[in-house]
Amino acid sequence: MKILVADRISPLGVEFLQKQDGFEVIEAYGLSPEQLLEQAQDVSAIIVRSDTKISKEVLEVASKLKAVGRAGVGVDNIDVQAATEKGVIVMNTPGGNTIATAELTFTHLLCGTRAVIRGASGMREGKWERKMLKGAELRGKTLAILGLGRIGAEVAKRALAFEMKVIAFDPYLTEDRAKELDLIKVELDVAFADADYLSVHMPLTEQTKNIVDEEAFSKMKDGVRVFNCARGGIIKESALVEALKSGKVAAAGLDVYEQEPLPEDHEFRNLENLTLTPHLGASTAEAQESVGVEIAEAIAEVLQGGRIRNAINMPSIDPKDLESLSPYLDLCQRLGSFARQAAKGSVEKIHITYFGGIVDFDCVPLTRAVQKGWLSGIAGDDGVNDVNAPYKIKDLGIKLESTKSSASIDYNELIEVKTVSSENSEQSVRGTLLGKGNEPRIVEVDGQAIEVRPVDKLLIVRNIDKPGIVGKLGTILGNCSVNIANMSLSRAQDGEWALTICELDEEPPASALQALVDDPDIREARVSRQG
Repeated sequence: MKILVADRISPLGVEFLQKQDGFEVIEAYGLSPEQLLEQAQDVSAIIVRSDTKISKEVLEVASKLKAVGRAGVGVDNIDVQAATEKGVIVMNTPGGNTIATAELTFTHLLCGTRAVIRGASGMREGKWERKMLKGAELRGKTLAILGLGRIGAEVAKRALAFEMKVIAFDPYLTEDRAKELDLIKVELDVAFADADYLSVHMPLTEQTKNIVDEEAFSKMKDGVRVFNCARGGIIKESALVEALKSGKVAAAGLDVYEQEPLPEDHEFRNLENLTLTPHLGASTAEAQESVGVEIAEAIAEVLQGGRIRNAINMPSIDPKDLESLSPYLDLCQRLGSFARQAAKGSVEKIHITYFGGIVDFDCVPLTRAVQKGWLSGIAGDDGVNDVNAPYKIKDLGIKLESTKSSASIDYNELIEVKTVSSENSEQSVRGTLLGKGNEPRIVEVDGQAIEVRPVDKLLIVRNIDKPGIVGKLGTILGNCSVNIANMSLSRAQDGEWALTICELDEEPPASALQALVDDPDIREARVSRQG
C-alpha cells in the first residue's frame, strides 16, 4: 500500500512508516495541484500538514484512498464532507501540539499585558521608554476562555498558576469537569461581559465563525484584552480593528488569520497595540516530532485493520469497548439488511434500541453496522463503510434514531431494529447472540418470537395457521431442487397467522416464490438476502 507524505513531518514519523511491512512511502513535498492529482491516484493514505489541499477533486481520483492524516489539529485544508461521502477517514493529532499552543497563547497574554515587544524594539533603536511602557498584572484578573478542549484546559491551568480567575464558555463542558479544573462555567454573554482577558480555543465552524464580532465587543468591558491562537475567522477581523482603534480593546494578540499568509497591506500591521505571530502555535521541535510520529502511527494502524484514532468524520472508540462489541457487529449488519428487506413502503425512519448489558458500552459502532447492513445491496459501486454509511442513510431522506432501554428482557442483551414507512407501517426485527460461540440469532420478527440464524438466504413466509403448510413449502422448494437447511416456526398469539422462516442453501427461482404467493393460505413469501 502506498502512503503519500505530501507535507514535511518529523523524520521519525516517516521512518516509522518505512519500517512497516507492506508499505511504500512516497515523500513528495511542494506538489502543484496537478501533480497532487497524479500522485494521489493509487495511494491508500495521504499525510499532510497545512500546506497541501485535499480537495474534492483529489478525493475523486484517489480510488484506493482509505485515510487522510493531518499532522496537526485544524483540517481546513481537507474537504471533510467530500471525504466522508467517499468513505475516506480523516484523522488529526489533537494532542501533539497542545502544550505548544497553550504556551504560545500565554506568551501572547503576557505580551498583551507588558510592553515586551515595543520595549525590545525600542532598546535596539537606542530608546529608553521606561516611563511610557506601563503595563498591568495578570493576578486577580478574569480570563474568559471560549472552548474548553485540550488547549483551553491547559491555558486555564497556567492562568490559575498566575492567580487569575478563570471562567469558560463551552456547550460541552460539564459542571464536574469545570469543578475539576477549578474554573466557572458560564454562558457566552457572561463570558463577554466579565472578561478582563478573552482567549478563544474553538474549531472554526458555521457556529463559531465571527462569534467575536461587533456585538460581542459591545458587551465587553472597556480595556479588555483579546487573544486568538486557535483559528482565523473566530474573531471578526474588521470588528477587532475598530475595537483596537477605539480603545475598547486595550491589546490583542493573534497567531491565526482569516487569510494566511496575512496580506502585506493588512491593517493589522499598523496597530501598535496588536501582537502578531505567523501561525506559530505548533512550531516547536517537540510538537512537530510528536504530531509527525502520532499521525504516522495512526495511519499505519488504520491501513493494517486496527483501531481508528482521532477521526474527524467518525467517532473514535476505546479499543477495549470495541473488542467487547465486535461479536455484535455482524449481527447488527445482518439485522439492518433484514429490516430493509422487510420494510413496506418508503421508509422514513429507522429506530434502533439496545437492551441489557450492551447499554453500558458506546453503541455507535453497532449503529453504524446496522446502517451498513441496511445499505448493503442498494449502494451500487459507491462502497459503504463506517465513515459514509450515516451520510448515505441521511441522503436517502431516512431519519435514524437510537436509544438505550432499561426494560426487562429475556436475554442478556438484545438489539431491535424498527422501521417506520410513509404509510405509517411499522416492521421490527430483534436479535441477540447465543451460546458460548456468540452465535447471532434473530429472535423476534414483528412481535412474533422465533429463533433463526441470519444466514445469507432466508425464506420468510406468513401463512394461515393450519395443517399442511410445511408440506407445501417442502414440495414447492423440492420441485426446484432448493434444499431447506433449517426451519423455524412461530404462531401469532391470536392463532390466525403463523410465521415460518427457512434457511436455504440455494436461491429459489421466481416461479417457486410465485407459486407460494398464489397459494390462498399464504399471505406473504419473500427471500431475505445478505449482501
